Amino acid sequence: MNSSSFVLYGAPGSGATPIHAALTLIGAPVEVIDVAPWCGDSERDKLSEINPMRQVPVLVLPSGEVMTESAAILIWLGDRYPSARLVPTVDDPRRAQYLRWMSFVSASIYALYWVRDKPSRLALDSAAATVIEERSAERIAACWRVMDAQMRGGSRYLLGDDISVLDLYVTVVSRWQPRRLRFYREAPRMADIVRRVDAEPRLSQSWAARYPFTSDWESHGP
Repeated sequence: MNSSSFVLYGAPGSGATPIHAALTLIGAPVEVIDVAPWCGDSERDKLSEINPMRQVPVLVLPSGEVMTESAAILIWLGDRYPSARLVPTVDDPRRAQYLRWMSFVSASIYALYWVRDKPSRLALDSAAATVIEERSAERIAACWRVMDAQMRGGSRYLLGDDISVLDLYVTVVSRWQPRRLRFYREAPRMADIVRRVDAEPRLSQSWAARYPFTSDWESHGP
């Protein structure tokens, strides 16, 4: 490993994806280690020494320090590399809403996937699992509606005319179940923005490697 490189743990399409996109826009070298904890104990065990929660994403900084939690990592990267203009600065009037929505996506939407990925973590039987899947999908849709209703219109991206880590975060999480077609319906103000981030030329290689746009990706898939 190059001592000046980051090391990012996480499978394609996981919460590591927006972090990879952010590092791409920053221009920082990164080594990616594919780990998919939802695929079983053998995959989770690969993370035991680096993250006791056995979850991804995990980012190892060039200093050797370990960071977990996708929102925290994205916020840190944006502040650490201000020249990339990926976050509002501390004295920027948009900073409060930026932090608000980063936390909202993480706590209100992303967190639901712990049970959606494996309903048996809380469900006693298949019928209960079906209820969890249905109700969590409705909760996710409701959260997107709340966020969308409070977004200011007229800008290219969620916080203004510069792409931000919030845009990367929403763009990736909005691809997860119940997937993009539902997201477009629930969040029409944000729909064009995530499509714009999908098409960002600087991210074309990152998307292709870490979350490719396969056939019917907006409505089907794992």
